[in-house]
Amino acid sequence: MTSKQFIGLFIDALWVENGLSKNTLNAYASDLRIFTKSLGEKELTDVDKLDISKFLNQRYDDGISARSSARILSSLRRFYGYLIREKQIRSDPTALIEPPRIGKPLPHTLSEKEVDLLLNAPEITAVLGMRDKAMLEMLYATGLRVSELVSLTLSQVNLRMGVLRVTGKGNKERLTPIGEQAIFYLEVYMQQSRPALLSERPCEMVFVTNRAAGMTRQAFWHIIKRYAKKAEIKSHLSPHTLRHAFATHLINHGADLRVVQLLLGHSDLSTTQIYTHIANERLKELHSKFHPRG
Repeated sequence: MTSKQFIGLFIDALWVENGLSKNTLNAYASDLRIFTKSLGEKELTDVDKLDISKFLNQRYDDGISARSSARILSSLRRFYGYLIREKQIRSDPTALIEPPRIGKPLPHTLSEKEVDLLLNAPEITAVLGMRDKAMLEMLYATGLRVSELVSLTLSQVNLRMGVLRVTGKGNKERLTPIGEQAIFYLEVYMQQSRPALLSERPCEMVFVTNRAAGMTRQAFWHIIKRYAKKAEIKSHLSPHTLRHAFATHLINHGADLRVVQLLLGHSDLSTTQIYTHIANERLKELHSKFHPRG
C-alpha cells in the first residue's frame, strides 16, 4: 500500500472515530503530504527517527516557524500511532523526537472601551448596519467562534429562553446564554433587517446577505476590520478577537474559570487558563501605570 493510500485511510479513521471538522482533517492531510514530499521515493511506513529529524532540521534551516514544525510533528505522532494500532509498523519513529520549543503567545484582545467603540461603529438605522450590530453584539455576548456564529441556523436560536444551541469543534453541542443586550439587537434584526435582506426568499441561516445566502466567515472578518478602522481601534485584530475579549473580561470581573471553559466550549481547562494570564498581564500594566512605586 502506498503512502497516499495510508494517508487516506488515516483521515477516514479520524473522521469516523473523532468526528473532526473538515478543516482539521485537511490540515492533517496537508501536514502528512508535506512530510511525504520530503522523503522522495521512500514510503511513510519505512520511515525511521533519522528521517524525521532530518526533515525538522531542514525546516529549521528554511526558516519555517517552530510552531508550524511542532504542528506537523504532532500530526506525524498521531499518524504513526494509527499505523501501530493497525499493525502496519512495529515501532513509532516519532517516539524519541523532541518537539521544537515554542513560547505560548497570549492571544490579542481588546479593552472594554475598545469593545464599546467597535460595537457602536455600525449605523443601526441601515439594514446592513443593524445586521452587523447584531452579529458583533452576539459575538461579544456569547464568545462564539466566528465560524460558529455564521453557521447558526434558525433552529439553533431560542430567543424566549435566551440561549443558543451551538455546534462546535468535533461536532460537540453546547448551550450558550445570549444576554439581554444581544437579544434585543438580535430581535430587531430578525424582525426588520433579515426580512428586508431576504425579500421573502427562503434561508435557514440566521445571518444573511442581500443575496439570501448565509454570511461567510471571510466576509464577516472583513466587516469586523472595516468597523475597527471606523472606530479608530489600533489594537491587533483577529477573527477571534471578540472571543478573547469575552473570556478575558469575564475573568477580569470574577467569573469562575470552569464556567468560562463551558461557555467557550473548550474540552480542556488548560486551554482556558491562558485567559488568566491575560488578566494578570493587565493587572501588572495597571499597577505599573498607576501605583506610585509601580
